[in-house]
Amino acid sequence: MCGITGMFAFNLAGRFHMINIVRATEALETRGPDFQNVYSDDHVALGHRRLSIIDTSSAANQPMWDASNRFCIVFNGEIFNYRELKSELTAKGAAFTTASDTEVLLNLYIAEREKCLARLNGFFAFCIYDKKEQTLFVARDRYGIKPLVYLFDEDKFLFASEIKSLVQYGIDKELDYTALHTYLHLNYIPAPHTIFKNIQKLEPGTYLRIRAKKLEQQRYYTLGAQTEPAPLDYAQAQARLYELLNDAVQRRLVADVPVGAFLSGGVDSSVITALAVKHKPDLHTFSIGFRDNKFFDETPYANAVARHLKTNHTVFSLTQQDLLAHVQQVLNYLDEPFADSSALNVFILSKETRQHATVALSGDGADELFAGYTKHAAYYRTLNKTWKENLIEHLAPVWSRLPQSRSGKTANLVRQLSRFAEGMKLNTAQRYWRWAGFTKNHEVTALLSDKVNQQINRAEIELLQQNLLQHITHGTVREILLTDMTVVLPGDMLTKVDWMSMANSLEVRVPFLDYRVVDFIFSLPDSYKINRSMRKRILQDTFRKELPAQVYNRPKKGFEVPMLSWLKQELKPILDDLLAPERILAQGIFNLTEINNLKAQLYSGNPKDVHARLWGLLVFQAWHKNYFNV
Repeated sequence: MCGITGMFAFNLAGRFHMINIVRATEALETRGPDFQNVYSDDHVALGHRRLSIIDTSSAANQPMWDASNRFCIVFNGEIFNYRELKSELTAKGAAFTTASDTEVLLNLYIAEREKCLARLNGFFAFCIYDKKEQTLFVARDRYGIKPLVYLFDEDKFLFASEIKSLVQYGIDKELDYTALHTYLHLNYIPAPHTIFKNIQKLEPGTYLRIRAKKLEQQRYYTLGAQTEPAPLDYAQAQARLYELLNDAVQRRLVADVPVGAFLSGGVDSSVITALAVKHKPDLHTFSIGFRDNKFFDETPYANAVARHLKTNHTVFSLTQQDLLAHVQQVLNYLDEPFADSSALNVFILSKETRQHATVALSGDGADELFAGYTKHAAYYRTLNKTWKENLIEHLAPVWSRLPQSRSGKTANLVRQLSRFAEGMKLNTAQRYWRWAGFTKNHEVTALLSDKVNQQINRAEIELLQQNLLQHITHGTVREILLTDMTVVLPGDMLTKVDWMSMANSLEVRVPFLDYRVVDFIFSLPDSYKINRSMRKRILQDTFRKELPAQVYNRPKKGFEVPMLSWLKQELKPILDDLLAPERILAQGIFNLTEINNLKAQLYSGNPKDVHARLWGLLVFQAWHKNYFNV
């Protein structure tokens, strides 16, 4: 796991930016605290920060050249089938001087060029420079586990693991108001957009080739497009899932540094831990608990699983002050506005885990694969309505008048019933968009200033939404999961884990996103994943005998923080400062009247999701202050 950056200068104006390659590389320090190096010639510069995981010797440092000195690679990620690939390449005559997966990837590319991507089992973002042909080849893994952003104009091509590296090259920084509009709805910005007009995210499963001032982009993997195997009955499917996931976990335990696992006590992390201890009996597991707020605390479940599996378990028991003490660190690390408040939890969990391990396994991806979210149950019920669903819809005026918030059991239930009733009235695509975010389009428009609204191209916003929702045509559960996997997972969940773990120099591996597991799960019928009484059906049934009953007999909780109460109390000074009238008016981005309305709703008896919207504004303002000093 590392940080990478680099550029290709097309002319003298482009070459001027090459002087900043060292600064751009240094900006990625927490991604790679163990070693830094750069390469540059007349047209190309490559920078690398290393977090040593496999072959920790200096021989495996990057940028790395092949034996002919023609090809050079900078690579962020891990290739988990590198040993098999190395044996195959060795049999064909390739020679290796390190025990690293980097050298295997480089030689595989030399042998197969872009076709090598289909052979890789792992997560990655990398760039390979062909000095003879004067080309750059840049690729990102299938699901967007590892990030890569880039800028392409008439003078240069720039790339990096993070925007904070790109801005070190001295580029122009102009806000993309279409991206801002999307952010205010979702609280994150999905690929290919970033908050800046001239910077894009390389989409998952895609590669770039830069040659002679031209950029070619090609998708090498499309989720759900793989040839489906012959249908399996439920018992056979369970056996196959166990086999694939067990192998995925075993592969992800390979490292030359300490490896542990996150353990929340939910089904996903518990399954990963149960498989990991079969191959690593001394596994160290980690979880966090909330001493001051039992509604969000999952420690009893994590402890029960740890006892059952006999892991070496560590609980980081936190107070609200512990959480609040890290808010500014999280805000300062963000590359662009990103307002999933559970990032704070992941940051602290990663920081504490890093004191004991360099690599941690996690259960990310399971909810999107197996239909584990509350919204998936809601979608299922809209497709299979009974008198209960019709009654909930009929009572929509009642739900809208009752107090709603995420901070208590009853108020949260009412909030969910209200959103469900509202969504029932929409078509499938509109319903997805509504349930995916915290606002309606007209509410976002009202929040923005007249000046910004005049600059927004409404057709672009509609096209962006259409592209994000392209998989939804008939409204099946499978289409919803495809959309979650291509929008929510890379845009929110994986971004959160990558940024917060890399801020603490911790590598997080996600066995559920082994491409063999993913392709298999998407070959199964929806009924194997969800029915009226159970979400993640096949996952739960496959591992039911290996986990304690407490794991199954519990409500699902998000990895949340008590943001509503914080904004009213502990975070109020920050909120008041960043949303001060004089600051809002000086920026000219937001509508002050609407912001004041949101503040008033925060203190009302019916806050609904206002805390999420205000947290999104606070995060944007903190980011804007860091990047523009305003």
